[in-house]
Amino acid sequence: MARKAKELTALEVSRLMEAGHHAVGGVAGLYLYVLDTGARSWVLRIMVGGKRRHMGLGGFPDVPLALAKEKARKAREKIAEGIDPITERSALASSLRSQQATAKTFEEAAKAYIEAHADSWKNQKHRAQWSSTLETYAYPHMGSLLVKDVGQEQVLKALEPIWKTKTETATRLRGRIESVLDWATARKYRSGENPARWKGHLDKLLPAPGKIKKVEHQRALPFNEIAGFMDELKSHQGIAARALEFTILCAARSGEVRGATWSEIDMEKAVWTIPSQRMKAGKEHRVPLSGAAIKILESLPRHTDSNLVFPGTKGRPLSDMSLLAVLRRMKVNAVTHGFRSSFRDWVSEATNYQSDLAEQALAHALPNKVEAAYRRGDGLDKRRGMMDDWADFCENKKPSKIIIMVKKKISNGYAKTPQKNNP
Repeated sequence: MARKAKELTALEVSRLMEAGHHAVGGVAGLYLYVLDTGARSWVLRIMVGGKRRHMGLGGFPDVPLALAKEKARKAREKIAEGIDPITERSALASSLRSQQATAKTFEEAAKAYIEAHADSWKNQKHRAQWSSTLETYAYPHMGSLLVKDVGQEQVLKALEPIWKTKTETATRLRGRIESVLDWATARKYRSGENPARWKGHLDKLLPAPGKIKKVEHQRALPFNEIAGFMDELKSHQGIAARALEFTILCAARSGEVRGATWSEIDMEKAVWTIPSQRMKAGKEHRVPLSGAAIKILESLPRHTDSNLVFPGTKGRPLSDMSLLAVLRRMKVNAVTHGFRSSFRDWVSEATNYQSDLAEQALAHALPNKVEAAYRRGDGLDKRRGMMDDWADFCENKKPSKIIIMVKKKISNGYAKTPQKNNP
C-alpha cells in the first residue's frame, strides 16, 4: 500500500522554498511545485483512463492551500464519475474563447462593416455620413449592446424619435442598421431574423415614409424663363456668376463644375472630360462644349497657383453656396441643381431629342444594368447638337436643328406632332 504524504499546514506550505515537488497531503496526488526561479504552483497528479496526467490548479499563494485541496477533491470526484477534468477544462476554455471571438457589440460590428465596404463607396463623404448617422442615432440605444442581442426594441428606440421629423435621415438609418445586422449574421455574430428589415416587419409598425413627407424636388426655373434669366445673369460679374452660367449651359452638377480643371478641357475639340472619381456614377463623362460655353472659358483668366477653371479664394474650389448666392442676389426661386431639371423639361417638352440622349447628357446611370453593360458609346456627337441647341435656346436664338413639339387638337384629346421651326 502506497505511503500517504504527511498533511502539511498552511504555514508549513508557505515555508516550502526548496526547488522540487513537495507532497502536501490531505488529497492524494496534490503537490506544490517549486521552480529554481522561486515560482510556486499547485499540481495534481492523477490517473485518468489508465493514463497519468498532471493537472495545474493555479499558483501559490494566489491559490491558498485550502482552495488547492478543494480543487483537487472536485477533480478526483469527476474522475470517479468517468469525466476527464483536464479535457473538460480545455473544452470550456475553448468554448469561452469562441464566445469571446463572436461577442461583438453593435458599434464594433458597425465599424467593421464600414471598414469592409468603404472601398466600394464613392467617396469619403459617404463613409462619413454612415458613421455620423450611426453615432448620433443608433449607438446611444444599441452601440454597447452585443450585436446578437439587438432586437426590435432597440431598433424602434433609434428610429421612432426621428421617423416623422427627419424622415429621410430615419429611412437611411434603418437601412444602415439592417445592413450591419445582416453582415453580423453572415459573420455568425448573431442569428435569427433581422429586426431592422422593412418589408413584413417594420412596415407594420411604422408609417410608410412616402405618406409622412412628400418628396420635395429641387426648386427649378421653368425652361421657358431660362433665356430671360441667362440674359440677366450675363450682367452679373464674378467667377461664381460665370461658373453658374457654365453649369447651366453644360447641364452639369455644381460639384463637377466647381472642381473642373483646365487639364480636363480640350478647347480645340470643344470637349470637357470629367474623370470617374469626380462623377456621382463613378464613370468618366464627356461633355460637348457649345460655342457659348467655350466663350465663357476663353474669357476666364488663367491662374498660376491653381489649375481650377473656377477657383475660389486661395486657389480652392468655389463653395456650392457661392453659386446659390448669385441666385439669391438675383431673387430667383431656384437652386443650382434645379437647372438640370429645366434642361430635362426642355428636352422632353420642346424637342424631339430622345430621352436617353438627355439622360446621357445628365450623366444619369442607366437603371437597367444589362443595358448599361452593353452600351459602349456615350453619344457624344449626337449630344453635341443637342447642347448647341440648348445654348441657343438659353440665348434666345433661333436654333437650326431643334424640332419644336406643338400640340395638334384632335377629337379625343391632344397629340404631339413634330414641326420644323422656321429659320
